[in-house]
Amino acid sequence: MQANRELAERLRALHQGPRALVLCNVWDAAGACLIEQLGYPAVATTSAGIAVSLGYPDGQRIPMRLMVEAVGRICAATRLPVTADFEAGYAEEPDTIAANVMEVLRAGAAGINLEDTSGGKLRPLEAQAAILRRVRQAAAAAGAALVVNARTDACDGGIAVEGDRLAEAVRRGRAYREAGADCIFVPFLRELPAIAQICAALPAPVNVLAGPGMASVAELERAGARRISVGSGPARAALSALRRAAEELRAGGTYESLGGAISYADANRLVAQRPSS
Repeated sequence: MQANRELAERLRALHQGPRALVLCNVWDAAGACLIEQLGYPAVATTSAGIAVSLGYPDGQRIPMRLMVEAVGRICAATRLPVTADFEAGYAEEPDTIAANVMEVLRAGAAGINLEDTSGGKLRPLEAQAAILRRVRQAAAAAGAALVVNARTDACDGGIAVEGDRLAEAVRRGRAYREAGADCIFVPFLRELPAIAQICAALPAPVNVLAGPGMASVAELERAGARRISVGSGPARAALSALRRAAEELRAGGTYESLGGAISYADANRLVAQRPSS
């Protein structure tokens, strides 16, 4: 686990620097190679991007084996630490989730996202905290380091929450930190005042999910965000590019949408230089 420990410590340190850790999420090995070539310090996966690319909707509908295999290919393609989006752990019992997380660590991941939504509902806070504690214990027992990014969906408007959503996110974030999380992921916040409120209230680095129409990275940093990711956005943008090219080809018989594509030679060079080659 020596390589794992070194990568995890590099990833953990990136949350403590003078600037926020910015992550452009990928779903395949070529994306990981490109992110490394562009100078990013770490790679993050998107569960939705991986699932859809393999023919499954997001939401733990992809067989866990396929998700772990995809993460393993991404890890093998880069020298950077990889943090894997592992949804809700593909189980309910803490021991089973911890065993599943160890599969991701063995695949090469240095960090992991674990969310507190299961079956379209928030897990009870103590149940999720117990999962996080068990995951931390399993990693320690194996001599592995692991950066745990604990996600709460308390601010997701499509999920029922009693009372104030921000207050519930803070309550859960504090409990998850006490249970061993390194950072707290609070997606679905778009306005700077709410983001600043969450960042000020939580005793851990806060991960913000960014996207079109939101404040810039610099503004999110000033609001207190220490980790900024874009989730499935790049994967969906790639599908949109494919749709534009396909529509143009079918409707007009032209190919201008392909004009900005990376060259054939550059695509091959990108993956030919991966560590496992």
